[in-house]
Amino acid sequence: MRIRALIFDFDGVLLDTESTMLAAWRREWEHHGLSLDLDGVWPDHGGDVTEERYARLAAAVGPSYDRDASHARRTAYRDELNSRLELCPGIATWLDAAWTSGTRLAVASSSGRAWVEPLLANVGRLGDFEVVACGDEVAAHKPAPDVYLLALRRLGIEPSEAIAVEDSVHGVAAAQAAGLRCVAIPSRPLAPGSFSHADLVLASAGELTLADTIRAATRPG
Repeated sequence: MRIRALIFDFDGVLLDTESTMLAAWRREWEHHGLSLDLDGVWPDHGGDVTEERYARLAAAVGPSYDRDASHARRTAYRDELNSRLELCPGIATWLDAAWTSGTRLAVASSSGRAWVEPLLANVGRLGDFEVVACGDEVAAHKPAPDVYLLALRRLGIEPSEAIAVEDSVHGVAAAQAAGLRCVAIPSRPLAPGSFSHADLVLASAGELTLADTIRAATRPG
């Protein structure tokens, strides 16, 4: 069956907001004379863990911790970094190729719409996506398939007619639970074999053309 659509995760796939998030948290820990321990920073699901991160920092700082001031400082720095982001390597070429070939484009993100759409607009690419499905529209976050199923319903296509693009293990699991083939582009180092269940693993979208990626991801066996 012909692939009619690509469904992209957002954070770490379209824009590297994961690196800016990490930089902002690291800077906030350093503001208090502390070092951020990366153990536990990355959740094994697609839900929002911001409050858990604040609680961890508050416990490390002690009674003097001012959560409101910390939040304002961290988000201001994060937003400054995000304002300078561009699409991840190779993604712009894929989007252009999709438009040329008539392949439809969608986003399926665990993040909220108020996060996803302004950042896509900032790089001039919001209009590329026919469908934007977000975590604040579904009951369960990745690895649950809910947001991918929502994207498929809005596209009006079968799972066999689309390919998902993900950067995390739980994202790949969510896409495949929705019946999608999935291309993994890991956004951070993980243990060898972590993405063995993906249909294709690439170092970046610049590694293959979109046409070759689709062929490789849909190859039998």
